[in-house]
Amino acid sequence: MAEPAYLAVVETVLYGALVLAAGLTLLVSYRVIRGPTVPDRVVALDTIATNVVAIAALYAIWTQQGYFIGVSLVLAIIGFISTITVARYVTEGDIIE
Repeated sequence: MAEPAYLAVVETVLYGALVLAAGLTLLVSYRVIRGPTVPDRVVALDTIATNVVAIAALYAIWTQQGYFIGVSLVLAIIGFISTITVARYVTEGDIIE
């Protein structure tokens, strides 16, 4: 049985989105390295975490393997907690009161 035409388009779009997200992650890593300020680096790290979550979710859709969705959820939680922790450290100078 032949594959429907729309599946080829969906696969192409998913592949393009994966490449785009990976490329943007590499571009944002420049801001993590160069700064110039700590808030810039924090925002860049948060963007990288968001892109990694998107890459995991897109890969789950592309390969039709659902456990990557769980991986993306765990990465999202870790990214959120780390962003809150760093923001608290930057604003208050202490993480644990």
